[in-house]
Amino acid sequence: MLMTLESRIGDVMNQKRLTLAAAESCTGGLVSSRITDVPGSSAYFLGGVVAYSYEAKASLLGVSWDTLNKYGAVSRETVIEMARGARKLFNADIAVSISGIAGPGGGTDAKPVGTVWVGLSASGGEEARHFVWEGDRILNKQLSSEAAMQFILDYLEGKLE
Repeated sequence: MLMTLESRIGDVMNQKRLTLAAAESCTGGLVSSRITDVPGSSAYFLGGVVAYSYEAKASLLGVSWDTLNKYGAVSRETVIEMARGARKLFNADIAVSISGIAGPGGGTDAKPVGTVWVGLSASGGEEARHFVWEGDRILNKQLSSEAAMQFILDYLEGKLE
């Protein structure tokens, strides 16, 4: 039987005795929900923040207003700061963050609907990945949560480029 990403993450987090936090925007807590679907996840998952507005990103996660105004909420720079902020807020070893345009509105030529950035902050460094999904709002949220889970697992397994 294939193990879910959630279960695989849990196994490695427990083996390595690491802790995890999440900062979510467009996924609205879906990553945190998936992580906590795993029995025993309280051993490694410290918590998550759904920071939907600019104000929440700034006040809860410490994302700088300069970053938000210059690059926007859906950017490499913002998700790195979101992940860094969640890691600090929860004193976690690893934090993942997600910000995107789930749709159906809100897209621009530069950032069409489906544009998503996923960030990760850990003691070993910070990384971000960019995606452009072509689904509806619900599918874009699901694909984004899947990408975030895969990013966490890739980090844990040493598969980051």
